[in-house]
Amino acid sequence: MRLRALRISCQKGLDFVYPAIFITTLLAAAAGCVVYEPVPASVPAPSTFDRSWSAAIAAAQDEGVRITSENRVNGVITGTRGEQDVTINVLTQADGRVRVEFSARGPKGPETGLASRISQAYDRRMGR
Repeated sequence: MRLRALRISCQKGLDFVYPAIFITTLLAAAAGCVVYEPVPASVPAPSTFDRSWSAAIAAAQDEGVRITSENRVNGVITGTRGEQDVTINVLTQADGRVRVEFSARGPKGPETGLASRISQAYDRRMGR
């Protein structure tokens, strides 16, 4: 009888252990879960030359110039507006900066007004 009473009292004493083990296991499993935030992917910005090239073409078109040729390798854009020939040079300098030159020539010589208007349109497109 004493053995039976001892067994019953031991079983009653272990009743709290099983739920404690279960809860500890659940907490340990939950603590091991890690959620990683996605890393935002950024799109690389266009190079300074690409941005200048696109702005120069768009600026010429803003002023009514019809682009007749584009030579990215040499950095030369040519076009016409009426009887005026327009040349735009986009050059990368040794220090990495980009230089853009505008020139317009009509039958009577240089047309500084058109070249100046294209330059202003270029500055607007570049955010200056």
